[in-house]
Amino acid sequence: MRFIDAAAVEAALRYPQLVDVLEEAFRTGAISPPRHHHTVHLDGRPDATLLLMPAWTASAPGAETAGRYIGIKQVTVFPDNSRLGKPAIYGAYILLSTETGEPLAIIDAPTLTVWRTAAASALAARYLARPDASRMLMVGAGALGPYLVRAHASVRPIKEVMLWNRTRERAEELKQKLAGTGLSVTVVDDLEQAARSADVISTATISSTPLIHGAWLKPGCHVDCVGAFRPDMRETDDEVVRRARVWVDTMAGGLSEAGDVVMPLKAGIIREGDIQGDLFGLASGTAPRRNSAEEITMFKSVGASIEDLAAAIAVYESQ
Repeated sequence: MRFIDAAAVEAALRYPQLVDVLEEAFRTGAISPPRHHHTVHLDGRPDATLLLMPAWTASAPGAETAGRYIGIKQVTVFPDNSRLGKPAIYGAYILLSTETGEPLAIIDAPTLTVWRTAAASALAARYLARPDASRMLMVGAGALGPYLVRAHASVRPIKEVMLWNRTRERAEELKQKLAGTGLSVTVVDDLEQAARSADVISTATISSTPLIHGAWLKPGCHVDCVGAFRPDMRETDDEVVRRARVWVDTMAGGLSEAGDVVMPLKAGIIREGDIQGDLFGLASGTAPRRNSAEEITMFKSVGASIEDLAAAIAVYESQ
């Protein structure tokens, strides 16, 4: 069994190659049971969470029999780890053989996750962003920021990137991480002004209240919502979904976990039938794509185990 650490994952993956890998995975499909959420009660401490996300390849598109690989991502969330100077979230990805069930590799899950999450957004942008999109606004300067910028720039001719974060210092740190990419990167303080000029807006925050307002969006803008991963969190207001055509990464996840979609659905702003499709439909050609240069598009992701599996296989087979 191989142990593949964060550095090895970084060395194995590239954009747009990983975007192509995910495109093929969504086109051919995989068997992805619902994710497991377990609360772990701790004595005298905040509850912890254990997340399990299984998936396995299919022997053929649409088949129920397994292909070559089984994978499961295990993530723990211990909210009070900061008292020990440790991250709140840890994770590992276990890749197994369907021939024998033996573990083939244990892969660093946090690094795998940021790579595949950004690749999924770039895959959506390949179908939904204008082909000439050149100006990007990155909202949020967390771990996903540099990956989302590089992934989008691999599928669209992005030349200028504006960075906004609640704390400017974090945005300045992200700017340094993007040095050497050949992109013109600036840190901005006026979020509205930046949003009004952006061809692509990518949001990766843990906000519970809207940051991006639909009134700000110019014709042809593509909005990529990655953060706000619970039904009670959102990064966009109702006007965004009123003005935009909306896609999700998976219909099951988007309609149950994505606050940017769930809240407008509950409020009657949109109906389920207004959701244009998901990455399975976009990759297979069964879902509609961008229709015109002027329409506004929105993609909302909450993550899917098929993305982890595809990325893990790519890392394992590159070793």
